[in-house]
This record gives sequence, C-alpha cells and structure tokens, in this order.
Amino acid sequence: MKTIFLLPLIILSLDAAELSKEQKNEMKQLYLQNACNSCHGNYGEGMGASPRLQGLKEEVILKRLKDLQQGKTRTAFGTIMISFAKSLSPEQTRLMAKYLADLETKVPEERYEIEFTIEGDGGS
Repeated sequence: MKTIFLLPLIILSLDAAELSKEQKNEMKQLYLQNACNSCHGNYGEGMGASPRLQGLKEEVILKRLKDLQQGKTRTAFGTIMISFAKSLSPEQTRLMAKYLADLETKVPEERYEIEFTIEGDGGS
C-alpha cells in the first residue's frame, strides 16, 4: 500500500500563488498607513538614503523584515525600521514581503509634451 503525502505540495503551491486582490489592497493600505512610501517611494523605488525595495526577491525582503523584527539592522538609518517591522504579525510579514517583491513603477499611459512659445513662460 502506497501512502502519498500531498500536504507539503499543497503548502508549496499556496506559497507560490500570487496575492489575492484583497491581500494586495490590505498590504498597500498597510504600506501607506505606516508611511513607508515617504522614504521608500510609492512603488518601493527608494529615495535618498532609503533603499530600493522594488525588484528584490521575496526571500530577501522576508529575511530583512525578520532581522528587523529581531532588532538587527545594517545601518544607523535602519533603526527606524525596527518598530515598523515589529508591528507586523507573522502573516503580515510574509504578505508584505510578497507585496513588496511584486511592486512595479507605474508609468502613466498618456504623456504630453509641454509646449513653450518664443516669448517664454513669463520670465521664470
């Protein structure tokens, strides 16, 4: 008699699944409520001394969040992140890592060129 253990495969397939629309919205709201975008940008593109999160692998982000939750940081600027990371539940930590790994910079479809006249823009 063969016994097949499918539970690990089911768990792996759930982990590999993308975030649901509801989960994405929840993580986006959490990202904005904690003002993460004020340092890391709306799409995790990074700003100034704040690192880029966009494009990092989920595993890397998850490890960094867990390190922060344990009070470990690589820079003095990272100390502010410890309290943010500690406020996340284990499930939120996992979902946030997945959310951040999937962020992409959104470029508006419609762009326009500013038209200038010979007279200029009034001297500014």
